[in-house]
Amino acid sequence: MNAATTSNSPGKWVVLPHYAFAALAFIALSVLLLFSTDAFSGHYFHPKLLTLTHVAVLGWATMIIFGALYQLLPVVLEGRLYSERLALYTFGLLGTGTILLAYAFWNFEVGWVMHLAACCLFVSFLLFNMNVIQTARKAPRWTIEADFIVTSAIWLLITGLVGLLMAVNFSMPFLPEDHMHYLKLHAHMGMAGWFLLLIIGVGAKLIPMFLLAHVHSTKKLNWSYNLINGGLVLFVFDHMVLRLGLLTLCAALVAGGVVLFLLYVQEAKQTMLRKDVDLGMKQTFVALGLLALPLVLVLVVSANLDLPQALMSSVYLVYGITVFLGFITALILGQTYKTLPFIVWMHAYEDHVGRFKTPLPKDLYSQNLLRWQNISYLLGLALLMGGVLLQQQEIILAGAIGFTVTATLYMINVFQLLLHKAHNLKPFTYGNAST
Repeated sequence: MNAATTSNSPGKWVVLPHYAFAALAFIALSVLLLFSTDAFSGHYFHPKLLTLTHVAVLGWATMIIFGALYQLLPVVLEGRLYSERLALYTFGLLGTGTILLAYAFWNFEVGWVMHLAACCLFVSFLLFNMNVIQTARKAPRWTIEADFIVTSAIWLLITGLVGLLMAVNFSMPFLPEDHMHYLKLHAHMGMAGWFLLLIIGVGAKLIPMFLLAHVHSTKKLNWSYNLINGGLVLFVFDHMVLRLGLLTLCAALVAGGVVLFLLYVQEAKQTMLRKDVDLGMKQTFVALGLLALPLVLVLVVSANLDLPQALMSSVYLVYGITVFLGFITALILGQTYKTLPFIVWMHAYEDHVGRFKTPLPKDLYSQNLLRWQNISYLLGLALLMGGVLLQQQEIILAGAIGFTVTATLYMINVFQLLLHKAHNLKPFTYGNAST
């Protein structure tokens, strides 16, 4: 993160509102979860589950990723962000679209509100692509990390387009297949194309940086990129054109790409110079461990096993939970404390370094709250998955309470950071030196 100097970093009002919105969205997600325990006993195509999914995907995960990326793109691509104004427009459209879509799904109003929400989201993804691609084009050198990031943005745009078509199709049917056919396409492109590629692209740069490690070869990353994109492209063609039932093969290709990335991270850990791993990085490694769950479950749901329908519905739900509330949420909960404290510190204290005693980034938030946040998160996740598999609403409710505690602790720490201001700085004294 030390590479993120103010010479290349965007203004704080471009980045910080994304963290604030995401923290509030996480609280909203947890509260909605408290009132949705009944929805987990049926099919995953349920208004409440659709609301929860899109608040998690858009308001929580995508919002905070956008904000973090505006800060991290200058680090990863070694250049300035193309347009701060585009970033602000993107934020407004993404926030508006998320709120409208959550309202439309919760009340299952498939008219103009849903259409407007889908249009806002698609335009926000389009503006985001323009910003990312133009920033990458001006990078002094093109890297495999740039391949991951730019490609993930393109998959996000395609995912948004499919979502827009589906939203219109609700009230004005024109698509040749049933809605569930396109929902599977929409979901898998979002999970593997947007989130997975983006996380690998950024993680491949930042994890070695945070660990003070250096991996000499990017061969594993190159093959990871090829396998994930190959599996995803094959899935799209098979799902829309070929109809050969190649889902298991596609899942295996994507899983192979993920394994190669994990091996890359393991190689970085073996060469790291930093031995004292903080709570943020520990949570990041927990997230990478949780990634094993959706990798196993995607093979299960794609294998057409002869299991009872009720059990398969529960497995599908747990699969979604392991992706969005498991791997992605765990990663955000860890990486927030590796990015946001430095961003806040940089804008508050960089001009005072060398002249005044300044706190460290880790001193700007509560380590104790973070520790309890991580504990309540793991407990809530375990209870939620167990409750869904056992179809026990009481256990699901306990898991939702765990997530609510997690979201509350997270929000307190995040807003403590966002509202931090430099004060009571003590100047350095240099003995009897005239300076």
